[in-house]
Amino acid sequence: MKQRSFRLIETNGIRLRTVVEGQGPLVILLHGWPQCWYLWRHQIDPLVAAGFQVAVPDQRGYGGSDAPQEIEAYDIMHLTGDVVGIADALGHSTCIVIGHDWGAPVAWNTALLHAERVRAVVGMSVPYMRWAVGALTRQENFDDKFWYMVYFQKPGVAEAELEADVRRTLRMIHFSLSGSAPEHLFFAHKPWTAGFLDGLIDPQKLPKGMTEEDLDYYVEQYQRSGFRGGLNWYRNIDRDMEVTAQLEGKQILQPALFLAGEKDLVLKFPGMDLDAMRDLIPNLKGCVIVPGAGHWIPAEYPAEVNKSLLDLLQDFR
Repeated sequence: MKQRSFRLIETNGIRLRTVVEGQGPLVILLHGWPQCWYLWRHQIDPLVAAGFQVAVPDQRGYGGSDAPQEIEAYDIMHLTGDVVGIADALGHSTCIVIGHDWGAPVAWNTALLHAERVRAVVGMSVPYMRWAVGALTRQENFDDKFWYMVYFQKPGVAEAELEADVRRTLRMIHFSLSGSAPEHLFFAHKPWTAGFLDGLIDPQKLPKGMTEEDLDYYVEQYQRSGFRGGLNWYRNIDRDMEVTAQLEGKQILQPALFLAGEKDLVLKFPGMDLDAMRDLIPNLKGCVIVPGAGHWIPAEYPAEVNKSLLDLLQDFR
């Protein structure tokens, strides 16, 4: 694995382990769940070569970064505050923010809550959207069917399942949400009493974009951090809407880009509406759907992702 330049950045009352490389305008890359900075391993060097300084944190609760105990410490106000705190620590008044999975809502909301600090924004996998409180977190909305966001709400339950065998957990999740997995696997019916991993595939062969060395690194990170911090992000889903009520109907005005894999199951989640996103982002420069890709597009199809990013960012050097 290539050696990276890490800094422990103090921001917003915590410390974030952050890869910082390059010189120039700042690009901040935000991972999601269950990931860490390593998701962006194929994007760092092309962005640096294009003339940018790149900051890639383990977001709060992940990897080598601090993991506060309080569930409320993971709401969207704290997460977006972390982002602008990284820019402050590196001496930048503005930045470009790029996020995947949970990193995408952080990127979108940073562009809204700190509009003067964000020059452009990119979201991958998760379109910009808002939802009614309880819509994603109450079992009554899903009848007797399992819905993972509901399952994640009670502290300790998902942690116990996912941490019982970290390697198996990460192997199964990364395969089952990849473009290599059978379609509709994630949405196969199972009762609400099931566990998250029930019905997912433990593959004999790792998915496209993941090597044994990659899996080893992820396992090392999650053996260090556990899953609690990342799961606490899900436990703020409703709180995120409550503390940002002022953003209802507000448009993201910066130049923006959306990317997703053709087989990304997130696009089939309740309420995922690309047309509604376009109405809320009038300066959307593209909505790129990568053929054959699943959820992990920065790793599965890095060349396509890098081209899209550099095409957008060429005007911001």
